[in-house]
Amino acid sequence: MKIGIIGAGRIGSTLARHFVRIGHDVVISNSRGPKSLAGLVEEIGGTLRAVTAEQAATFGQVVVVCIPYGRYTELPTDALNDKVVIDTCNYYPERDGHDVELDDDRTTSSEKIRAHTGANLVKAFNAIHWANLRDRGRPKGDPGRAAIPISGTDTEAKAVVAGLIRDIGFDPVDTGDIGRGGRTHQPGGRLYGAELTAEAMNDLLRAGATT
Repeated sequence: MKIGIIGAGRIGSTLARHFVRIGHDVVISNSRGPKSLAGLVEEIGGTLRAVTAEQAATFGQVVVVCIPYGRYTELPTDALNDKVVIDTCNYYPERDGHDVELDDDRTTSSEKIRAHTGANLVKAFNAIHWANLRDRGRPKGDPGRAAIPISGTDTEAKAVVAGLIRDIGFDPVDTGDIGRGGRTHQPGGRLYGAELTAEAMNDLLRAGATT
């Protein structure tokens, strides 16, 4: 699969490493330009290439967005329209500036990114610490295999993302759509930062966990 990653911070670079390892064709971008990623590309190796954000969005059958939420309006919307987009972003007002709609809980950051891009958006990888994403992948059936919550409206897009999560050594847990479901694993939600197995995470969801 062709995967484009926009944002080369800890989550973006960790996902690039995982996806290259399992055989995907991966490109990655950041705000400083492809040349600034030469060291990362050399370190990870394999199929990884550095490109611009526009090129990453155009290239990917799946595009992973790993940027600060406050910069989501800079995303190349035409290239993302109708694509499967994995939103790893979180809203932190002290970093991103205050968004009144989010402060009042009228909507979620993922719903705003979906509206801006027109993408088949799935929220994932936002609730796990990057070091756990790097280190805690386990084979299927391992009792210590960690769960990663996902949310989205498009069933096929969620299936694609769930498959990627399984392939890198984690269990996806479907929390529902990016509104109600997304709130369970955004900052302040019960699943945000939770280090749980899929069984324990599903138990929390059945108990009605939101905040």
